[in-house]
Amino acid sequence: MYGFVRVGAAVPKLKVSDCIYNTEEILKSIEEAQKKQIQVLTFPELCITAYTCGDLFFQTSLLETAKKSLQEIVEKTKSIDMLFTLGLPLALDNQIFNCAAVIYKGTILGIVPKTHIPNYCEFYEERWFAAAEDLVSEEILLCGQKVPIGSDLLFQSEQVANLKIGVELCEDLWNPIPPSSYQSLYGATLLLNLSASNELASKHEYRRALVAQQSSRTIGAYIYASAGIGESTQDAVFSGHSMIYENGILLKESQRFAREGQIIFADVDLELLANDRRKNSSFMNHTKRSDAQRFYREIKFSMEAAEKIDSLERVIKTKPFIPQQDESLDERCHDIFHIQVAGLARRAEHTNAQSLVIGISGGLDSTLALLVAVKACDFLGWERNRVLGITMPGFGTTDRTYQNALSLMQSLGIRVKEISIKDAALQHFKDIGHDPSLHNVTYENTQARERTQILMDIANQENGFVIGTGDLSELALGWATYNGDHMSMYGVNAGIPKTLVRVLVKWIAESGELEATANDILMDVLDTPVSPELLPPDESGKINQKTEEIVGPYELHDFFLYYVVRFGFSPAKILFLAETAFKGEYDRETLLKWLKNFYRRFFAQQFKRSCLPDGPKVGTINLSPRGDWRMPTDASNRVWMEEVEKL
Repeated sequence: MYGFVRVGAAVPKLKVSDCIYNTEEILKSIEEAQKKQIQVLTFPELCITAYTCGDLFFQTSLLETAKKSLQEIVEKTKSIDMLFTLGLPLALDNQIFNCAAVIYKGTILGIVPKTHIPNYCEFYEERWFAAAEDLVSEEILLCGQKVPIGSDLLFQSEQVANLKIGVELCEDLWNPIPPSSYQSLYGATLLLNLSASNELASKHEYRRALVAQQSSRTIGAYIYASAGIGESTQDAVFSGHSMIYENGILLKESQRFAREGQIIFADVDLELLANDRRKNSSFMNHTKRSDAQRFYREIKFSMEAAEKIDSLERVIKTKPFIPQQDESLDERCHDIFHIQVAGLARRAEHTNAQSLVIGISGGLDSTLALLVAVKACDFLGWERNRVLGITMPGFGTTDRTYQNALSLMQSLGIRVKEISIKDAALQHFKDIGHDPSLHNVTYENTQARERTQILMDIANQENGFVIGTGDLSELALGWATYNGDHMSMYGVNAGIPKTLVRVLVKWIAESGELEATANDILMDVLDTPVSPELLPPDESGKINQKTEEIVGPYELHDFFLYYVVRFGFSPAKILFLAETAFKGEYDRETLLKWLKNFYRRFFAQQFKRSCLPDGPKVGTINLSPRGDWRMPTDASNRVWMEEVEKL
């Protein structure tokens, strides 16, 4: 469904060398996983026997009982529509191999032996196991079935798009170039690791970083299942630390040192991974090297895509541009703000600008741009009076925004100039024959262009340049006057969506980056409705033109923008994600209304984005025509709009 596949990692409660008990626990885990609608399940390394059997691996009784346990599990899961992997030792070719059995509906699809055998510190696996490269056979008879065996196996679903599975075991991941690296180059999107990693102080942090890194490098989903405390014996203690990562992002993690068995599961997005791989043009470069060329046998299986999942098992954030409210938020805001500052400082220094000219409205965007400009002066060791803030009251300016603009500029110690645009606008209306009582697009855009002309001309007088204030959300929707507020010499907010602008301004107020005297003003700016203030105030003198009532809530448009540009998802999938994320906040009808509006405006307004001024890229999404987004100005939106209309 929409490219999602539900995957899980099981940590059954095991006993060392007790295959009968372990088989019962494994079957219980499979039954539980079935209830959770898991489609692909991974068990720990050597889970049928347990990992810590030592020299008992040389005992015929243990090896034969392990095979009987495998057969029992295979027979009892014939009717279960789930692919799962089990770990067991197999004796063949005069050796013993540490193997993963891949099973689907009563068929052993393949056996994957461990490639890298550890033999250091507390690990002595070479005493019992041979490496995959020592294998002679390519096929074995197991549980009455002819089964392919080797480290060259990939498992391809015939019905589920982009579902190709690669398997590796524990130490394979800790190697400089894990087998999963090659598996991903040859199409594996879902990487399974059957592991028995013992616990040491802080080792879980390194293990977590390792899995995160590998999922990022492979642009894949990585499921890591590790042995639980039941395998702890002699000097080794295990915790059952298991994880599910998707392209570097942790989706689920198990509780360590749990007394009972447990299952973690999540819905991974295979379409997301496939789209990212296609977009990353260097991903496949390594396959051209002779040392990276591999031959894989593809084993087909006929799993059907899930038609319906009761609830999506992954977090879909309502504000995808903003990190969670934890320590990463502070770090992210610090980085973004200082990317803006460094970019502006470099441009000012390069152009030998004597002044930085900026229009201050008392709104969010111009406030952030002003804070960046002031900090850039501090960074360069310039006096702040090189920033010239100009407030330009018009027909829609309210006393609240006017006073906030003046107070903020004064508190930051910049030069302040006030120039009313009313008379100039009225003269222009007279010149072009426009009735001032007709509050249409001409009435609004005249004011925006007059303000831009003032800023540009004063920048000439001051031997400086104009700092743009428009943000990424406005660029996506085309909510800017062409050659008005759309234009500047450097757009410091061009890479920042509206939802993030608000977070940044609040962070600056609370972080001590600038004077505390400005904090109360910043908080009131945050509380002011978003508006271009181009229409006269209402009878009580309050803002009469609220942007979000016209174009829609910015939190929705930022959500749509993220999934349209970052991943190229279809309207149907984006609507599904929005319904999941905003459940209880917006109904389907409202989401559809603004999704239609987003696609309509996003396509129609590309001509404004095709001639944007420079501005710093701060995140993965940017609409600069010189960088991330190169869209034909005259592209038709028919394909997308027809799909939206059918939803």
